[in-house]
Order: sequence, then structure tokens, then C-alpha cells
Amino acid sequence: MEFGKELVQQISSHEIFSFSLFGINIPVTDTVIVMWIIMAFLAVFSIIFTRRLKLIPEGRQNIVETIVEFINNFTKDTVGHHWEHFAPYIGTIFIFLIISNCISVFAVIPKGEELYRLTHVEFFRNLPDFSIRPPTKDVNTTMCMAVMSIIMVVYAGIRFKGFPGWIKSFVEPIPVVLPMKITEYLIRILSLSFRLFGNILGAFIIMEIVYFLMPAVIPAGLSIYFDLFDGVLQAFIFVFLTSIYIAEAVE
Repeated sequence: MEFGKELVQQISSHEIFSFSLFGINIPVTDTVIVMWIIMAFLAVFSIIFTRRLKLIPEGRQNIVETIVEFINNFTKDTVGHHWEHFAPYIGTIFIFLIISNCISVFAVIPKGEELYRLTHVEFFRNLPDFSIRPPTKDVNTTMCMAVMSIIMVVYAGIRFKGFPGWIKSFVEPIPVVLPMKITEYLIRILSLSFRLFGNILGAFIIMEIVYFLMPAVIPAGLSIYFDLFDGVLQAFIFVFLTSIYIAEAVE
């Protein structure tokens, strides 16, 4: 029973602090804080690795160009025409999701109570209960990512077909498909969000059970699959489906 409570505690989002804006109380959860950490890391990474670029790449510029080339080739193969307009978005969400899905590997920050037991310093006892956990185990995160991708799909259709052409696509080949075409957008949002959410949450739960039941060596090995391989795979699936939807919109 204690393990069940601990598991629920781990998979739930927790409010760390809140602030008031125009009289509205806005809670900030651990999911939001981890996303801020990831975004800050990506911003710093981008600044450091894109400074002083040279015509002939060397050192860290080789790393950046390898990543960019992979993303460009992937987008070109999946989106096809006009791929260059969508490569920045595809690359951004791909890198963001990889880090988000795999961040459990870096969950080395002890909780306040653990620090208090180790140091007996009262300050740590009162710290909020914060842990580095994948933000994509929160359905709100995956739903937002899915909505962003579908907005990009809508933009692609309007940008390259024109607004009249995009509206016309809802009644092609026959007008009777209009309700199904509208419903398809909603289904894609649910499909993208819950597929990512379900897989990341499932892997997270499995690893929590493994950590609880097995010796330290075994979880370390399984973590390579559930925390790393599965995290990268789910990020790839998300951006692959997004690219396919964009390709359909621009054709």
C-alpha cells in the first residue's frame, strides 16, 4: 500500500509555488519548472554552439551541422515540397521531446526530506517536494504539443493552398466528407497527445516499479531502454506523424 501511494505521488504533478496575476492565482507545478529548465538549457546550448561559425566547420560546429543536416534530411524525406519552411519547427520539437522524455536519467537531485535526513539542516526540511521527472508524463504537456503541431498543419494548408483552397479541401472529393475532415483534426490532436503521454507515463511507471523491487544494477540496465531508447523513439514517432500531417496539408 505504501508503494502504491509513493507511485501515485511520483506520477502526479505537484504545485511548487504560485503567483497572482490580475487577481488570478496561477499555480506553477514541477512539470512547468522542468520545462523551464529544458528551455533554458536549449537556449544556452544554441547560443554556445552557434557562436563564431566558420565557413569550414570544426569542433563544436561539426556537432551542430550534423544535427541540422539530420533534421533537414528527415524533414525533406517526410514533408517533401516546401520542407525548408517546417524544418526549424520539426527540429525544435524533436530535440525538446528527446530531452523531455529522457530527463529521468538526470533525476539526481535529492528531495528536501532526504537532504534533511542527511544534513539535519532545518532549511532543507521545508523545501518544496521537487523532482526531475519527464514533463511529457503530464497529459497537459502532450496536449499542448499536439495542439501546436495541428496549428502548424493548419498554417501549412493555408500558407501553400491559400485560405480558399484550404477551405475547399474540406469538401474534397465530395461535400459529404466535411464532418469527417473536421473530426479528423480533433482525432489527430487526441492521437498525438495520448500516444506520447501513454507511452512515457507507462515507461515511467515501469521504471518506478523496477527501482522499488529490484537491485540497483538491473534498473540501470533497463533504464537504457525505458528512459533513453523509448524516449527517443516516442519523440521520433511524434515528429514523424506531425511531418506526415504537414505533407498532406501542403500537397
